[in-house]
Amino acid sequence: MSTEFPPVDPPDEAVLREAEARHAVLTKPVGSLGRLEELGTWVAACQGVVPPKPFVRPRVVVFAGDHGITAQGVSAYPSEVTGQMVANFLTGGAAVNVLAQVAGATVRVVDMAVDADTPAAVSAHKVRRSSGSIDREDALTREECERAIAAGRAVADEEVDSGADVLVAGDMGIGNTTPAAVLIAALTGSEPVSVVGRGTGIDDQAWMRKTAAIRDALRRARLVISDPVALLATAGGADLAAMAGFLAQAAVRRTPVVLDGVVVGAAAVLAEELAPGAREWWVAGHESAEPAHAIALGHLNLKPLLEFGMRLGEGSGAVAALPLLSAAVKVLAEMATFESAGVTGREEQRELQQQLDGTDQDEAARGGAERNGPGQDGATRDGADQSGAARDAADRNGPAQTGATRDAADQTGAARGEAERNRAARGEAERNRPGQDGAPRSEADQTGAARDAADRNGPAQTGTARDAAGQSAAGQHGLGQNGASQNGPSREEPAE
Repeated sequence: MSTEFPPVDPPDEAVLREAEARHAVLTKPVGSLGRLEELGTWVAACQGVVPPKPFVRPRVVVFAGDHGITAQGVSAYPSEVTGQMVANFLTGGAAVNVLAQVAGATVRVVDMAVDADTPAAVSAHKVRRSSGSIDREDALTREECERAIAAGRAVADEEVDSGADVLVAGDMGIGNTTPAAVLIAALTGSEPVSVVGRGTGIDDQAWMRKTAAIRDALRRARLVISDPVALLATAGGADLAAMAGFLAQAAVRRTPVVLDGVVVGAAAVLAEELAPGAREWWVAGHESAEPAHAIALGHLNLKPLLEFGMRLGEGSGAVAALPLLSAAVKVLAEMATFESAGVTGREEQRELQQQLDGTDQDEAARGGAERNGPGQDGATRDGADQSGAARDAADRNGPAQTGATRDAADQTGAARGEAERNRAARGEAERNRPGQDGAPRSEADQTGAARDAADRNGPAQTGTARDAAGQSAAGQHGLGQNGASQNGPSREEPAE
């Protein structure tokens, strides 16, 4: 029995772009509806038409089966609950039945390996009762696994041929999160402890037993990870194998699927191995509280629509997300465009703004030309005024001494003025009394006053004030560089 699937074509990329273009002209800012817009364009690409058509026959298929690993104490419930829940589905009393009514979907149950007798309508594809305990033996024979995969493919064909336009895969099986965790860990390279969850609400002791069972099963599973069929037979179960075939065939039939929790996630990881590219036809309805589910979604590069902490299974999380898909479709199909609603769109507003900006710039240019007129050498009056203002500022401030401010220059000038006044006073006093040689002393004191002022004022621009004073004194007395008089030798004078 062949388990090979034909190549999977992706959703129509050209239609996706057309749907995105339609979103751009609807009466809202582009992207303002977030992932609802992405969902709508994805559905359009899956259907191959813009705008997309509303779903008319959403269908939930719950695959049921028992697992031999339950005997190792990995669940809070006994195996007989699986068969009892199948009966509950058939009477419409389960959570998935109620949620499906809200979403406008119908529910089908498929018994793949329930360890009990079920109605013929449910058990038509049944492979066996329960499965082997995967910590020590294979879940299925290879032939049973191939039959289960084929059954899943057949169920997908039956549903699509009956008019289903969106599918949901659900699960029912006590203990089924244990093989699901093993499959996910095997194909993602995860450690046992990272994939173990509480399942039906187990206590710490049961959690430790479950961890040990996953560890032992994983040792066996890693020997066959290159063969997805062998992996399902070794560590899966008939329900998981059927779900993998169902998901892969739905992609082959170009029918979108909403994925549920960790068990369906494990089947999806295997389906992608069986039919590469199938994941392009799936959307993750939610992220389960089971840690292995997040790992599976990351492996498939799928982002969940809901994160409600749900962990029931049955397809409940996926069905809860179905109304979001319906809303995304109606938004893209039924919202008015800017043109049809007579609402100014973004492009029209941009064109109008560009026209207004161009008019404003022209008026500003004309007004500037009238105010400025031609300046000197063709420069504008504004430019000339700016130059004049700069010159006025320069005249007021004066040149700075080696970059100093005007204040520094004023302080230097004040110091010079003080020196001149002191020199004048001293010279006046000396002129009024004779020196020893009968000559007035004002001239010598004036030179000393210059030196005093230089000492107070510090260095000047081209040397020190003292140098300037010395040169001045030399010039007044006719002294050369060696201190001798340029006019001839002078007589010695006694010291004062």
